[in-house]
Amino acid sequence: MRIAIKPRPVLYFDGVCNLCERSVQFVIRNDKKQLFRFATLSSAAGQEALQHGNIAATKVGSVVLYFRGRYYTRSAAALHTLRLLGGLWQLLFVFMLVPPFIRDRVYDHIAANRYKWFGRKEECMIPTPELQERFLS
Repeated sequence: MRIAIKPRPVLYFDGVCNLCERSVQFVIRNDKKQLFRFATLSSAAGQEALQHGNIAATKVGSVVLYFRGRYYTRSAAALHTLRLLGGLWQLLFVFMLVPPFIRDRVYDHIAANRYKWFGRKEECMIPTPELQERFLS
């Protein structure tokens, strides 16, 4: 008998961005099954993901989702994350019907202004001891 191991999504994020940190905290609060793992884009795990996914750091914006062997960036990463959270959040996945050039233009505008609108920290967030196991280094 073979035991099926479900792959866990990994959310890579900008560790000094206040909006990004709040988004990660949102995912943590709403991830009832604790499926998600996290890493900053500047960490070794984040840099390896960018290289492995052949993703230019300048094209990322602020978030990358890795799930089931695929890398999602920009609006697709955000919408797939909401879908994976389940509950009412997954209903927002309907925005995938909006053409990517429109979705990503909105995403890029927010990403380009995230520091100005939400602020920036000097250091990446440090997970609490309870959350440490969910963060990759």
